[in-house]
Amino acid sequence: MPTTRDRIVESSAELFRRQGYAATGVKQIVAEAQAPFGSLYHFFPGGKEQLGAEAIRTSGALYEQLIPAVFDPAPDIVTAVRDFFAGAAQHLKETDYADACPIATIALEVSSSSEPMREACAEVFESWLAAGAARLAGAGLAPSRARELTIAMLAALEGAFVLARALRSTHPLEIAGELAANAVRAALDE
Repeated sequence: MPTTRDRIVESSAELFRRQGYAATGVKQIVAEAQAPFGSLYHFFPGGKEQLGAEAIRTSGALYEQLIPAVFDPAPDIVTAVRDFFAGAAQHLKETDYADACPIATIALEVSSSSEPMREACAEVFESWLAAGAARLAGAGLAPSRARELTIAMLAALEGAFVLARALRSTHPLEIAGELAANAVRAALDE
């Protein structure tokens, strides 16, 4: 059974993902977590900002688990990249375009106004870049080239999420996925 602190973090992450940081109030968080109001400040004396940074790190770690979940069963790295984007497209469609990347949503909203939350977003993105680059390097790419391609793929994924949500179409994710897979194939052939 999750602790009160865990429920507060999980509820925050879910609410931030669905409606953004600014649109989520602390009363809504504790109500969703079924926690006493004072418990938020007990566990997070820095208030909503400290809680937000923790929710970002927790969500980021969960989403990072998608990398082995998608890449490990794939027959090769190019297929894994294609499958990753296809899975993201399918999930976005299944959630009626509401559930894209929770970290990007928060990063766009608060990176210019909250240094602790910007740092949390940067840490998460950096961990994703390291995990993705390790997969590409494991497939035979030089570490520096693997990192460059991972940065390009993450940028393509996040941009495709924005377009897909606005257009209510998975087509941007399909195109970005195919381009990313082709870039990996080309790099392997160099």
